[in-house]
Amino acid sequence: MKLAEFLGTRPNQLWRLGRQMGLDYAVTGLPFDEKHEKPWDLMPLIRMKQRFKDAGYELLVIESMPPSNNIKLGTEGRDEEIEIFKQFITNMGAAGIPVLCYNFMAQFNWFRTSTTTVTRGGALVSSYDHSLMEGAPLTEAGEVSEDRLWENLKYFMKQIVPVAEKAKVKLALHPDDPPISPIRGVSRILRSADALQQAIDLVPSEYNGITLCQGTLATAGEDIPATIRRFAKQDKLFFVHFRDVKGTPEKFEETFHDDGKTDMYEAMKTYYEVGFDGPARPDHVPTMDSETNENPGYETLGRLYGVGYIKGLMEAAQKELGLNR
Repeated sequence: MKLAEFLGTRPNQLWRLGRQMGLDYAVTGLPFDEKHEKPWDLMPLIRMKQRFKDAGYELLVIESMPPSNNIKLGTEGRDEEIEIFKQFITNMGAAGIPVLCYNFMAQFNWFRTSTTTVTRGGALVSSYDHSLMEGAPLTEAGEVSEDRLWENLKYFMKQIVPVAEKAKVKLALHPDDPPISPIRGVSRILRSADALQQAIDLVPSEYNGITLCQGTLATAGEDIPATIRRFAKQDKLFFVHFRDVKGTPEKFEETFHDDGKTDMYEAMKTYYEVGFDGPARPDHVPTMDSETNENPGYETLGRLYGVGYIKGLMEAAQKELGLNR
């Protein structure tokens, strides 16, 4: 496993802390701060990758997308968005960035009803309560059916997967978070391991796989070690979000890595048993004492805790399985 952290596109304190924690790999977003150039153009991507290299990191994953809501909804402008997406993937390949984590959540990305839920010791986490959405109005997209989203996903994949194959960029599809449907009239189709399987089977390719977000799939009620084995056996496990939750799709909250519903050691051991050697990162960490919570899920102290916890699990799993570190 290549333990990474999600870092901003330019050096900051977290870049330095990551190296001090022994991290060699990075995940980042698109460089939207580039002047006079689009963030999916070749040169901004190359310069960003070199910034990471100069700081001691290998950039393995971009976890961000060009505008894509028309693609997901199948509305006017989707073909133009797909052409930009094709350029983006081609440029990722040319820049040597091997994995794209993307999603097919229309209208809004990961979604929570609270970012101030109190957990252990007064730390703050995000949470979701579907009852608060029952009377919520439709978005401007109106009713969006599951069939419509499946049709649009297939239309998208049929054009994008061949480009990814040529560019040698792995497409790591993230499940819908929260895994419940609909929200404000917008369906969510990627709510389970079976749905992810159905999605990547639309256009079979060695470059069409998944992001195994443990938190989302645990919320959905999936057995995490079994899910790891399922997708690793197919060589479709491209990227991992190593996090945990308490609750159900209707009502759940994020947790510290050691305080959720998943047997995290068993999960870690499974990654080693199946030979997973791809990138993984902690995700959606608690906001801890003295932090502002201006960036819920991504403040600093919880990330330090998460990385340390994961590194301990990695070492323990390697020793139990007799693997060389």
